[in-house]
Amino acid sequence: MKWTEISLLTTNEAVEAVSNVFHESGASGVVIEDSTEVKKERVDQFGEIYDLNPNDYPTAGVVVKAYLPASSFIAETVEEIKLALANLKNFDINIGDEMLQTALVDEEDWATAWKQYYHPVKISERFTIVPTWEDYKPVSTDELIIELDPGMAFGTGTHPTTVMCLQALEKVVKSGDSVVDVGTGSGVLAIGAALIGAGKVHALDLDEVAVKSAQENVELNKVNDVVEVFHGNLLDSINEPADVVVGNLLAEIIMSFTDDAFSIVKPGGKYITSGIIGFKKDEVKQSLENSGFEIEEVLMMEDWVAIIAKRP
Repeated sequence: MKWTEISLLTTNEAVEAVSNVFHESGASGVVIEDSTEVKKERVDQFGEIYDLNPNDYPTAGVVVKAYLPASSFIAETVEEIKLALANLKNFDINIGDEMLQTALVDEEDWATAWKQYYHPVKISERFTIVPTWEDYKPVSTDELIIELDPGMAFGTGTHPTTVMCLQALEKVVKSGDSVVDVGTGSGVLAIGAALIGAGKVHALDLDEVAVKSAQENVELNKVNDVVEVFHGNLLDSINEPADVVVGNLLAEIIMSFTDDAFSIVKPGGKYITSGIIGFKKDEVKQSLENSGFEIEEVLMMEDWVAIIAKRP
């Protein structure tokens, strides 16, 4: 089968938003190539091994690639994508030069080749993300393994924002806690919450394909007795209070429902947010505080921020 590859050289700030636009246009896969990955200094905290080829990355910025079935309608789809990308400016998101590139590729060229770059990664003292096609033996008895198949590019669990959310969950989730995962994607945060002892996890995503991907990963990790995945927009369908709410989303989206989050989090409970680019940190903190939250901790990794907030 032939596919049309659509690519955009954009900014680090806009990666999540651009990826979302591509997916909403029907993309069956997204690849992110960040120029900073090659030169980044990494601390070998958990025994990670990195072997990156500079030729696989742009010299500056971030390239986001999406894949759409090749058809006679692709020109119209590209125009719709351009309009959606231009609309991101209304949210003060700098997407770069807006120059979309297209190319025709065979399915076998992209459907499996990316897997060579995705290996087991230990992301905290206890959590290790393991792709389903890799053999991995735990190195410690208390290690928590999250097996993951990103499916239609809903995240490998190794992006800094996801890593910080998992580390935050490891800090705050207590045995038996009720957890809500807003915008669950691949389900990695919901699975992580279940593995560290949550009694009930309610995972939501607005995208039906994400819901299916998360459900499959929940079953793969044998936590379907704890995690339920639902189709839903933010917290609209949540009627019961939760001990912990976690949302790995764009800063603008986080700020759009902080009041709703405050009403759902139990007194003394925690709200973990990430997906926040560094310069948006103070704006998000202020929004959380305006809704009544107390900022308990701010985590930073590379250019990204995660915030642990408490409801008094």
